[in-house]
Amino acid sequence: MSLYITDECINCDVCEPVCPNEAIYMGELIYEINPALCTECVGHHDQPQCQLFCPVDCIPLDPQHVESQDELMAKYKKLTAQKNASN
Repeated sequence: MSLYITDECINCDVCEPVCPNEAIYMGELIYEINPALCTECVGHHDQPQCQLFCPVDCIPLDPQHVESQDELMAKYKKLTAQKNASN
C-alpha cells in the first residue's frame, strides 16, 4: 500500500524532505502523498520515513492503494531507473 496523510496533519514540514521518492507535496490545505510515487520507503529504508518522523502520527496505510511488498519493490526499481535515466 502507499501511505496517505490525514487531516490531523499540522503542516510541520517534517515529512516532505525525508521522502526519498519525493512523493510528498503541499496540497490545498495539508501535505499529500502521490500514491504513484510512494513505495513506503521500500528499497530505501526499513520503515517509512514520513511515519517515523511525523510528530502527530497522521500517516497511515492507504486502503485505496493496496500493494504487496513485491509490487512496492517493483515500483521502487521503476522509479529509480526513471530517475537515473533523467540524470
